[in-house]
Amino acid sequence: MRVVVLGLCTAMVLVARVADAQMPLPAAKPPDGATLFKQQCAVCHTLSLSEPMRQGPPLVKVVGRPAGKAEGFKYSEAMSKADFAWDETRLDAWLANPQAVIPGVIMAYWQAKPETRAAIIAFLREQN
Repeated sequence: MRVVVLGLCTAMVLVARVADAQMPLPAAKPPDGATLFKQQCAVCHTLSLSEPMRQGPPLVKVVGRPAGKAEGFKYSEAMSKADFAWDETRLDAWLANPQAVIPGVIMAYWQAKPETRAAIIAFLREQN
């Protein structure tokens, strides 16, 4: 009898723990554009014209700027022939797959998550 009671008590504790484990988690915070930029973009890009050039051009005031035309940066041949200005739609496509936007460019970064791209683009827009 004691074994049965102990077994039932153990089962009740396990059921309570499983029920606790199935409680919904709080909603995740949306990605922070400044943090994402620092983590994923700042290795190659700056947001200041006073900082030394890195592998990529400075992204200060990139929204609305003609592609491949940042003063003082040497672009690849493919990028220097670009004939558009950066807007949110182009930036989104670019961050998703740069080679699909301009075949032959050398940017190696790709971001598959739309929410991450949106946060980075919103941050860049704020820097204009």
